Amino acid sequence: MPKVTPFLMFQGNAEEAMNYYISLVEGSEIKSISRYGPDGPGEEGSVMQAVFNLNGQDIMCIDSNIQHEFSFTPSFSFFLECDSEEEIDRLYGQLSEGGTALMPIGDYGFSKKFGWINDKYGVSWQMTLPK
Repeated sequence: MPKVTPFLMFQGNAEEAMNYYISLVEGSEIKSISRYGPDGPGEEGSVMQAVFNLNGQDIMCIDSNIQHEFSFTPSFSFFLECDSEEEIDRLYGQLSEGGTALMPIGDYGFSKKFGWINDKYGVSWQMTLPK
């Protein structure tokens, strides 16, 4: 069976987003980055293809060299199962900076604490603290 890898398409801020995400999630790293050169087709130095890892989950991303009218949707989100109240509060606070709360952090009955946000890049994150 082929490997399945989530894929994120940014428009010029893929490297910034990767660095932000790996700074928030313990055990994360950028595994590889290929950049556009002076002959394009993307802007020189922008991310042609990269792979980063969030605590064991590989994610591929690019800076699209084609402008488009669509962005990310909350229909796809990263789901983080947190180990403590401190961790969920920290992650929710940091990921919501410059973003939009879809479900403010709270007790919705299915976990001790849950929150759902779109971050400043438009990527959707759900965080839970299991009962």
